[in-house]
Parts: sequence; structure tokens; C-alpha cells
Amino acid sequence: MSKKTKTKKEEVKDIEDIVDDTIMDDTKEVSEENKFASLDEEFKAIMEAKVEEYKAKATEAEDKFLRTHADFENIKKRLEKEKYSAIDYASEKFAKDLLAPIDALQMALLSVNSDVEAEQIIEKLKEGIELTVKSFNKAFEKYDITEVEYDEFNPEYHNAVMKVDSQDIQSGQIVQVMQKGYVFKDRLLREAMVSVAN
Repeated sequence: MSKKTKTKKEEVKDIEDIVDDTIMDDTKEVSEENKFASLDEEFKAIMEAKVEEYKAKATEAEDKFLRTHADFENIKKRLEKEKYSAIDYASEKFAKDLLAPIDALQMALLSVNSDVEAEQIIEKLKEGIELTVKSFNKAFEKYDITEVEYDEFNPEYHNAVMKVDSQDIQSGQIVQVMQKGYVFKDRLLREAMVSVAN
């Protein structure tokens, strides 16, 4: 028997080996396909979980945004209301400070009775008026209201109602103040009415 000729047993064995190898290869392919299929399923599950997670985060962020926006709108409305309230009552402090001068005038009037001589009445009224002027000046000082200066005529602050010929006073100088002018902070409240030297 030569080496080239195989026995039937050997041939069957070879065929069995070939079949076994083919089955093994097919099994390997099937198991690799199954492995890929299971990996694909795992990947899908992970991706779906991530999508749900991001949807939840987006919903949460939207809720936070809407709440923040609502808070902002509420604060805006409250500030607007406070602003109008502040405007409505801005003069309240000033008005309260004007009560003292009125009280001083009323006290001066009450202190005068018919049994007192005219000279004493005039003296009491003068005291009351002086006290009232002091009270007004205190209120003015508190609120930064100042008198216009009267050195030299300034058309921004003075209204020349009369020109006076004078050799003693230089031209353009104020001779007399007929009505005082006032400035609030840096704004003119009222021009002073003055007479000016020619």
C-alpha cells in the first residue's frame, strides 16, 4: 500500500474533519453574529437610555427657564409698582417738613389776643414770621434748595424787570432784588426778579 492511497477509514476521517471544520466555522460565524447582534441590542439600549436622560434634562432645564422667567417678570412688575409708588410719595418728606412753618404761623396767630396792645401784637407776629422763615430755610437746606446769587446779573438766573441809572454801582450789577430766586440742586426753580444798574 502506498502512501498516496488512503484507506477508506482515513478518507472518512478526513471527510469528518472537513465537516467538523465547516461546522465549527459556521458555529463561529453564528456566534460572532449573535455577539454582534447582542452588542447592537446593548448599544440600542444604552442610546435609548441616554436619549431619555437628555430628554429629562431638557425638560428640567425648560422648567427652570420658565420659572426663572416668571420670577424675572414678577420682580419687574414689583419694581415698576415700587417706582410709581416712590414717584407718588416722593414729595411726602418735603410736605412733612412744611408742617413746621405752618405750625409756627398758627402759633403766632394764637398768641395774639384782643387784650394785648398793638405793639405787642406786631412783635408777636414778627417773631412768628421769623420762626416760620427759619423753618422754611431749614427745610430748603435739607432738600438742597438754595437762593440764586445776586452779585452780577446772569440771564439764566435773573429776570431784569427794571434798569436803574446809578453812578455808584457798576453797569450790569444788581441794584435791588424784588423777588428771590431759588435753585433745586442744579435746576432753577424760579428766576430772581431784580433791578439792574445801567
